[in-house]
Amino acid sequence: MSRRFVWALALAALAARGTSGAAPPRAEPRDPPRVFFGADGWRDAGHDAVRGVTIGPIENAYHPGVGYGSEAYGRTLDECVRAGAGWVAITPFGRVGDLAGRGVDPSFEQPFEKNRDDVRRAIEMAHARGLAVMLVPHLWVESGEWRAKIDPPTDAAWGAWTESYGAFVRGWAEVAAVAGVDLFSVGVELRSWVTTTRAPSFAALVRSIRAIYKGPLTYSGNWDDVEDTVVLGELDVIGVNAFYPLADKDGASFDALLEGGRRVRDRVRRLADTWQKPVLFTEIGYTTRRDPAIRPWEWPDDMKHVRVDERAQADAYRALLAPLLDEPRFMGFFVWRVYADPDDVSQEAEWGFSPRGKLAELVVRDAFATRWASDTTRRWGWAPAARVPGLLPWAALR
Repeated sequence: MSRRFVWALALAALAARGTSGAAPPRAEPRDPPRVFFGADGWRDAGHDAVRGVTIGPIENAYHPGVGYGSEAYGRTLDECVRAGAGWVAITPFGRVGDLAGRGVDPSFEQPFEKNRDDVRRAIEMAHARGLAVMLVPHLWVESGEWRAKIDPPTDAAWGAWTESYGAFVRGWAEVAAVAGVDLFSVGVELRSWVTTTRAPSFAALVRSIRAIYKGPLTYSGNWDDVEDTVVLGELDVIGVNAFYPLADKDGASFDALLEGGRRVRDRVRRLADTWQKPVLFTEIGYTTRRDPAIRPWEWPDDMKHVRVDERAQADAYRALLAPLLDEPRFMGFFVWRVYADPDDVSQEAEWGFSPRGKLAELVVRDAFATRWASDTTRRWGWAPAARVPGLLPWAALR
Protein backbone atom coordinates (compact mmCIF):
# COMPACT_ATOMS: atom_id res chain seq x y z
CA MET A 1 0.00 0.00 0.00
CA SER A 2 1.50 3.39 -0.97
CA ARG A 3 2.30 6.06 1.59
CA ARG A 4 0.10 8.54 -0.27
CA PHE A 5 -2.86 6.15 -0.04
CA VAL A 6 -2.29 5.76 3.70
CA TRP A 7 -2.41 9.56 4.13
CA ALA A 8 -5.59 9.72 2.06
CA LEU A 9 -7.21 7.10 4.31
CA ALA A 10 -6.10 9.01 7.40
CA LEU A 11 -7.55 12.27 6.11
CA ALA A 12 -10.79 10.53 5.18
CA ALA A 13 -11.05 9.04 8.68
CA LEU A 14 -10.48 12.42 10.28
CA ALA A 15 -13.10 13.96 7.99
CA ALA A 16 -15.63 11.34 9.07
CA ARG A 17 -15.32 12.15 12.77
CA GLY A 18 -16.89 14.79 14.90
CA THR A 19 -20.03 15.92 13.05
CA SER A 20 -23.48 14.55 12.68
CA GLY A 21 -24.97 16.92 10.10
CA ALA A 22 -27.26 18.41 12.76
CA ALA A 23 -27.22 22.14 13.34
CA PRO A 24 -24.91 23.13 16.21
CA PRO A 25 -26.37 24.67 19.36
CA ARG A 26 -26.76 28.43 19.32
CA ALA A 27 -23.72 30.17 20.78
CA GLU A 28 -24.11 32.33 23.86
CA PRO A 29 -23.16 36.02 23.57
CA ARG A 30 -19.45 36.49 24.26
CA ASP A 31 -17.26 39.30 25.42
CA PRO A 32 -14.38 40.25 23.12
CA PRO A 33 -10.92 39.11 24.25
CA ARG A 34 -8.56 41.49 26.02
CA VAL A 35 -5.00 42.31 25.02
CA PHE A 36 -2.45 43.46 27.58
CA PHE A 37 0.37 45.84 26.76
CA GLY A 38 3.62 44.19 25.73
CA ALA A 39 5.06 41.99 23.02
CA ASP A 40 3.52 38.93 24.68
CA GLY A 41 0.37 40.76 25.74
CA TRP A 42 -1.94 38.23 24.08
CA ARG A 43 -0.57 35.35 26.14
CA ASP A 44 -0.42 37.46 29.30
CA ALA A 45 -4.12 38.20 28.89
CA GLY A 46 -4.76 34.45 29.15
CA HIS A 47 -5.21 33.52 25.49
CA ASP A 48 -3.72 30.63 23.59
CA ALA A 49 -2.02 31.22 20.26
CA VAL A 50 -4.25 31.79 17.25
CA ARG A 51 -4.58 28.66 15.13
CA GLY A 52 -6.60 30.00 12.26
CA VAL A 53 -7.95 29.32 8.79
CA THR A 54 -9.26 31.96 6.40
CA ILE A 55 -12.54 30.98 4.76
CA GLY A 56 -13.02 32.83 1.50
CA PRO A 57 -16.40 33.72 0.04
CA ILE A 58 -17.64 32.09 -3.13
CA GLU A 59 -16.51 34.66 -5.67
CA ASN A 60 -19.09 33.95 -8.33
CA ALA A 61 -22.66 35.22 -8.39
CA TYR A 62 -23.67 32.15 -10.43
CA HIS A 63 -23.09 29.92 -7.38
CA PRO A 64 -25.87 31.01 -4.99
CA GLY A 65 -26.65 29.35 -1.69
CA VAL A 66 -23.15 28.03 -0.92
CA GLY A 67 -21.43 31.11 0.52
CA TYR A 68 -21.13 32.45 4.05
CA GLY A 69 -23.85 31.26 6.38
CA SER A 70 -24.90 28.36 4.15
CA GLU A 71 -25.03 24.64 4.82
CA ALA A 72 -21.93 24.22 2.66
CA TYR A 73 -20.09 26.80 4.78
CA GLY A 74 -21.05 24.79 7.84
CA ARG A 75 -19.23 21.80 6.38
CA THR A 76 -16.13 23.93 5.91
CA LEU A 77 -16.35 25.03 9.55
CA ASP A 78 -16.57 21.38 10.61
CA GLU A 79 -13.46 20.59 8.58
CA CYS A 80 -11.61 23.44 10.30
CA VAL A 81 -12.61 22.12 13.72
CA ARG A 82 -11.45 18.61 12.85
CA ALA A 83 -8.15 20.01 11.61
CA GLY A 84 -7.54 21.56 15.02
CA ALA A 85 -8.25 25.21 14.21
CA GLY A 86 -9.49 27.47 16.98
CA TRP A 87 -10.14 30.49 14.77
CA VAL A 88 -11.51 31.35 11.36
CA ALA A 89 -11.16 34.57 9.39
CA ILE A 90 -14.09 35.81 7.30
CA THR A 91 -13.32 38.19 4.45
CA PRO A 92 -16.25 40.19 3.00
CA PHE A 93 -15.24 42.31 0.02
CA GLY A 94 -16.06 45.75 -1.29
CA ARG A 95 -15.42 46.82 -4.87
CA VAL A 96 -13.15 49.66 -6.00
CA GLY A 97 -13.03 50.64 -9.67
CA ASP A 98 -9.33 51.43 -9.99
CA LEU A 99 -6.37 52.95 -8.17
CA ALA A 100 -7.86 56.45 -8.28
CA GLY A 101 -9.93 55.40 -5.26
CA ARG A 102 -13.19 57.07 -6.24
CA GLY A 103 -15.11 55.12 -3.61
CA VAL A 104 -16.04 51.70 -2.29
CA ASP A 105 -19.12 49.81 -3.44
CA PRO A 106 -20.00 47.60 -0.45
CA SER A 107 -21.90 45.11 -2.63
CA PHE A 108 -19.99 42.05 -3.80
CA GLU A 109 -21.62 39.38 -5.96
CA GLN A 110 -24.87 40.21 -4.16
CA PRO A 111 -26.33 43.28 -2.38
CA PHE A 112 -24.57 44.50 0.76
CA GLU A 113 -27.62 43.86 2.91
CA LYS A 114 -27.60 40.19 1.90
CA ASN A 115 -23.84 39.93 2.46
CA ARG A 116 -24.18 41.55 5.86
CA ASP A 117 -26.88 39.12 6.99
CA ASP A 118 -24.94 36.14 5.63
CA VAL A 119 -21.76 37.20 7.40
CA ARG A 120 -23.60 37.69 10.68
CA ARG A 121 -25.01 34.20 10.34
CA ALA A 122 -21.54 32.88 9.42
CA ILE A 123 -20.05 34.38 12.58
CA GLU A 124 -22.81 32.88 14.69
CA MET A 125 -22.26 29.45 13.12
CA ALA A 126 -18.52 29.63 13.85
CA HIS A 127 -19.09 30.65 17.46
CA ALA A 128 -21.59 27.81 17.90
CA ARG A 129 -18.79 25.39 17.00
CA GLY A 130 -16.42 26.94 19.52
CA LEU A 131 -14.40 28.88 16.92
CA ALA A 132 -13.26 32.45 17.44
CA VAL A 133 -13.66 34.82 14.49
CA MET A 134 -11.54 37.54 12.91
CA LEU A 135 -13.52 39.74 10.53
CA VAL A 136 -11.41 41.22 7.72
CA PRO A 137 -13.11 43.60 5.25
CA HIS A 138 -11.17 43.39 1.96
CA LEU A 139 -11.06 45.51 -1.18
CA TRP A 140 -11.39 44.08 -4.68
CA VAL A 141 -9.95 46.40 -7.35
CA GLU A 142 -11.88 45.90 -10.59
CA SER A 143 -8.94 46.99 -12.77
CA GLY A 144 -6.95 44.01 -11.47
CA GLU A 145 -4.35 46.18 -9.77
CA TRP A 146 -3.12 45.86 -6.19
CA ARG A 147 -5.08 47.67 -3.49
CA ALA A 148 -1.82 48.82 -1.87
CA LYS A 149 -1.35 51.29 -4.72
CA ILE A 150 -4.68 53.11 -4.35
CA ASP A 151 -3.66 56.78 -4.48
CA PRO A 152 -6.29 59.43 -5.24
CA PRO A 153 -4.75 62.26 -7.27
CA THR A 154 -5.65 65.29 -5.11
CA ASP A 155 -6.23 66.23 -1.49
CA ALA A 156 -9.94 66.55 -2.20
CA ALA A 157 -9.99 63.10 -3.79
CA TRP A 158 -8.18 61.70 -0.77
CA GLY A 159 -10.81 63.26 1.47
CA ALA A 160 -13.59 61.63 -0.53
CA TRP A 161 -11.76 58.30 -0.51
CA THR A 162 -11.26 58.47 3.25
CA GLU A 163 -14.94 59.18 3.77
CA SER A 164 -16.06 56.35 1.47
CA TYR A 165 -13.66 53.75 2.85
CA GLY A 166 -14.53 54.85 6.38
CA ALA A 167 -18.23 54.24 5.74
CA PHE A 168 -17.39 50.81 4.30
CA VAL A 169 -15.22 49.62 7.17
CA ARG A 170 -17.43 51.13 9.88
CA GLY A 171 -20.37 49.26 8.36
CA TRP A 172 -18.52 46.02 8.92
CA ALA A 173 -17.41 47.17 12.40
CA GLU A 174 -21.09 47.45 13.26
CA VAL A 175 -21.53 43.83 12.18
CA ALA A 176 -18.50 42.88 14.27
CA ALA A 177 -19.99 44.60 17.31
CA VAL A 178 -23.44 43.05 16.96
CA ALA A 179 -22.11 39.55 16.22
CA GLY A 180 -19.46 39.57 18.95
CA VAL A 181 -16.45 39.17 16.66
CA ASP A 182 -13.24 38.32 18.50
CA LEU A 183 -10.82 40.40 16.39
CA PHE A 184 -11.41 43.03 13.71
CA SER A 185 -9.02 44.13 10.97
CA VAL A 186 -9.47 47.76 9.98
CA GLY A 187 -7.81 47.32 6.59
CA VAL A 188 -5.74 45.14 4.30
CA GLU A 189 -2.57 46.17 2.43
CA LEU A 190 -3.23 49.91 2.21
CA ARG A 191 0.42 50.90 1.77
CA SER A 192 -0.16 54.26 0.08
CA TRP A 193 -2.25 55.31 3.07
CA VAL A 194 -0.59 53.92 6.21
CA THR A 195 3.08 54.40 5.31
CA THR A 196 2.83 58.00 4.06
CA THR A 197 1.86 61.47 5.23
CA ARG A 198 -1.75 60.38 4.68
CA ALA A 199 -1.52 58.08 7.73
CA PRO A 200 -3.08 60.51 10.29
CA SER A 201 -6.44 60.20 8.55
CA PHE A 202 -6.23 56.42 8.86
CA ALA A 203 -5.32 56.71 12.55
CA ALA A 204 -8.42 58.87 13.03
CA LEU A 205 -10.47 56.20 11.28
CA VAL A 206 -9.16 53.57 13.69
CA ARG A 207 -10.20 55.72 16.63
CA SER A 208 -13.69 56.14 15.16
CA ILE A 209 -14.00 52.35 14.84
CA ARG A 210 -13.22 51.94 18.54
CA ALA A 211 -16.40 53.88 19.26
CA ILE A 212 -18.35 51.13 17.45
CA TYR A 213 -16.48 47.89 18.10
CA LYS A 214 -15.06 47.35 21.60
CA GLY A 215 -12.91 44.31 20.87
CA PRO A 216 -9.24 44.19 19.79
CA LEU A 217 -8.20 45.79 16.51
CA THR A 218 -5.53 44.87 14.00
CA TYR A 219 -4.53 45.94 10.51
CA SER A 220 -3.31 43.47 7.89
CA GLY A 221 -0.10 45.05 6.62
CA ASN A 222 1.95 43.60 3.80
CA TRP A 223 5.11 41.75 4.77
CA ASP A 224 7.41 44.20 2.96
CA ASP A 225 5.98 47.43 4.35
CA VAL A 226 4.73 46.62 7.85
CA GLU A 227 7.94 48.02 9.40
CA ASP A 228 7.13 51.32 7.66
CA THR A 229 3.49 51.38 8.78
CA VAL A 230 3.12 54.33 11.13
CA VAL A 231 -0.35 53.56 12.53
CA LEU A 232 0.68 50.47 14.51
CA GLY A 233 0.51 52.42 17.75
CA GLU A 234 -3.25 52.73 17.27
CA LEU A 235 -3.74 48.96 17.20
CA ASP A 236 -3.88 46.15 19.75
CA VAL A 237 -2.27 43.54 17.52
CA ILE A 238 0.23 43.94 14.67
CA GLY A 239 -1.15 42.04 11.70
CA VAL A 240 1.01 40.89 8.80
CA ASN A 241 0.05 39.28 5.51
CA ALA A 242 3.18 37.19 5.76
CA PHE A 243 4.17 36.25 2.22
CA TYR A 244 7.86 36.56 3.04
CA PRO A 245 10.21 34.89 0.55
CA LEU A 246 12.20 32.17 2.30
CA ALA A 247 14.94 31.92 -0.35
CA ASP A 248 16.17 33.94 -3.32
CA LYS A 249 16.70 31.21 -5.91
CA ASP A 250 14.76 28.29 -7.31
CA GLY A 251 15.62 24.79 -6.16
CA ALA A 252 16.55 25.89 -2.64
CA SER A 253 17.09 23.05 -0.16
CA PHE A 254 14.84 22.62 2.85
CA ASP A 255 17.69 23.82 5.09
CA ALA A 256 17.86 27.03 3.05
CA LEU A 257 14.10 27.49 3.42
CA LEU A 258 14.36 26.85 7.16
CA GLU A 259 17.03 29.53 7.44
CA GLY A 260 14.58 31.84 5.68
CA GLY A 261 11.99 30.94 8.31
CA ARG A 262 14.46 31.91 11.03
CA ARG A 263 14.95 35.30 9.38
CA VAL A 264 11.19 35.81 9.42
CA ARG A 265 11.13 34.90 13.13
CA ASP A 266 13.83 37.52 13.79
CA ARG A 267 11.74 40.15 12.00
CA VAL A 268 8.76 39.20 14.17
CA ARG A 269 10.87 39.68 17.30
CA ARG A 270 12.11 43.10 16.24
CA LEU A 271 8.64 44.28 15.22
CA ALA A 272 7.02 43.08 18.46
CA ASP A 273 9.75 44.57 20.62
CA THR A 274 9.71 47.90 18.79
CA TRP A 275 5.99 48.44 19.26
CA GLN A 276 5.50 46.28 22.38
CA LYS A 277 2.61 44.47 20.75
CA PRO A 278 2.10 40.84 19.70
CA VAL A 279 2.48 39.96 16.02
CA LEU A 280 -0.20 37.96 14.21
CA PHE A 281 0.18 36.59 10.70
CA THR A 282 -3.23 37.54 9.35
CA GLU A 283 -2.40 35.52 6.20
CA ILE A 284 0.17 32.87 5.38
CA GLY A 285 0.11 30.64 2.34
CA TYR A 286 1.98 28.97 -0.48
CA THR A 287 0.76 27.82 -3.84
CA THR A 288 1.00 24.14 -4.78
CA ARG A 289 3.87 24.33 -7.25
CA ARG A 290 7.61 24.14 -7.50
CA ASP A 291 9.50 26.74 -5.45
CA PRO A 292 6.45 28.47 -3.95
CA ALA A 293 8.55 30.05 -1.18
CA ILE A 294 10.58 32.19 -3.61
CA ARG A 295 7.70 34.54 -4.56
CA PRO A 296 4.82 33.43 -2.31
CA TRP A 297 2.61 36.38 -3.25
CA GLU A 298 2.22 35.39 -6.91
CA TRP A 299 -1.43 34.85 -7.77
CA PRO A 300 -2.41 31.40 -9.15
CA ASP A 301 -4.60 32.85 -11.90
CA ASP A 302 -1.59 34.60 -13.41
CA MET A 303 0.50 31.42 -13.71
CA LYS A 304 0.95 29.31 -16.82
CA HIS A 305 2.48 25.88 -17.45
CA VAL A 306 2.52 25.11 -13.74
CA ARG A 307 3.84 21.84 -12.40
CA VAL A 308 1.82 20.90 -9.31
CA ASP A 309 4.09 20.06 -6.36
CA GLU A 310 2.43 19.26 -3.04
CA ARG A 311 5.71 18.50 -1.31
CA ALA A 312 7.14 21.91 -2.16
CA GLN A 313 4.06 23.58 -0.67
CA ALA A 314 4.33 21.46 2.47
CA ASP A 315 8.07 22.15 2.83
CA ALA A 316 7.43 25.89 2.65
CA TYR A 317 4.81 25.74 5.40
CA ARG A 318 7.07 23.65 7.58
CA ALA A 319 10.10 25.91 7.08
CA LEU A 320 8.14 29.05 7.96
CA LEU A 321 6.34 27.65 10.99
CA ALA A 322 9.03 25.58 12.69
CA PRO A 323 11.03 28.56 14.07
CA LEU A 324 7.93 30.60 14.93
CA LEU A 325 6.27 28.06 17.21
CA ASP A 326 9.00 28.66 19.78
CA GLU A 327 8.64 32.45 19.65
CA PRO A 328 6.45 33.83 22.48
CA ARG A 329 5.97 37.15 20.65
CA PHE A 330 4.34 35.30 17.75
CA MET A 331 0.60 35.35 18.35
CA GLY A 332 -0.36 32.86 15.64
CA PHE A 333 -1.49 32.68 12.03
CA PHE A 334 -4.35 32.26 9.57
CA VAL A 335 -3.90 29.89 6.63
CA TRP A 336 -4.78 31.46 3.27
CA ARG A 337 -7.24 29.88 2.38
CA VAL A 338 -10.13 27.46 2.00
CA TYR A 339 -13.59 28.32 0.68
CA ALA A 340 -17.13 28.60 1.99
CA ASP A 341 -18.16 25.62 -0.13
CA PRO A 342 -15.64 22.81 0.42
CA ASP A 343 -16.85 21.00 -2.70
CA ASP A 344 -16.47 23.96 -5.09
CA VAL A 345 -13.23 23.49 -7.02
CA SER A 346 -13.94 26.43 -9.33
CA GLN A 347 -12.49 29.04 -6.98
CA GLU A 348 -8.84 28.35 -7.76
CA ALA A 349 -6.66 26.07 -9.85
CA GLU A 350 -5.14 22.82 -8.62
CA TRP A 351 -1.90 24.70 -7.99
CA GLY A 352 -3.64 27.32 -5.84
CA PHE A 353 -3.11 28.29 -2.22
CA SER A 354 -5.58 25.96 -0.52
CA PRO A 355 -3.82 23.21 1.48
CA ARG A 356 -7.04 21.22 1.75
CA GLY A 357 -6.46 17.51 1.06
CA LYS A 358 -2.77 18.07 0.32
CA LEU A 359 0.44 17.28 2.17
CA ALA A 360 0.48 20.85 3.48
CA GLU A 361 -2.74 20.12 5.36
CA LEU A 362 -0.85 17.56 7.43
CA VAL A 363 1.78 20.15 8.34
CA VAL A 364 -0.92 22.65 9.32
CA ARG A 365 -2.79 20.03 11.37
CA ASP A 366 0.38 19.13 13.20
CA ALA A 367 1.24 22.77 13.86
CA PHE A 368 -2.24 23.27 15.29
CA ALA A 369 -1.86 20.18 17.51
CA THR A 370 1.48 20.98 19.12
CA ARG A 371 2.15 23.34 22.04
CA TRP A 372 3.43 26.82 21.15
CA ALA A 373 5.58 29.17 23.17
CA SER A 374 2.81 31.77 22.84
CA ASP A 375 0.18 29.53 24.42
CA THR A 376 -1.07 30.75 27.78
CA THR A 377 0.76 29.68 30.94
CA ARG A 378 -2.56 28.88 32.61
CA ARG A 379 -2.03 25.26 31.58
CA TRP A 380 0.00 23.03 33.80
CA GLY A 381 3.59 22.48 32.71
CA TRP A 382 5.50 23.74 29.71
CA ALA A 383 6.19 22.16 26.35
CA PRO A 384 9.65 21.33 25.03
CA ALA A 385 10.91 23.13 21.96
CA ALA A 386 8.95 22.26 18.81
CA ARG A 387 11.82 21.27 16.55
CA VAL A 388 9.36 20.81 13.70
CA PRO A 389 5.68 21.73 13.75
CA GLY A 390 3.85 18.53 14.41
CA LEU A 391 3.38 15.06 15.68
CA LEU A 392 3.94 13.06 12.52
CA PRO A 393 7.57 12.15 11.74
CA TRP A 394 8.41 14.15 8.63
CA ALA A 395 10.58 11.33 7.33
CA ALA A 396 7.40 9.33 6.79
CA LEU A 397 6.33 11.80 4.12
CA ARG A 398 9.52 11.50 2.12
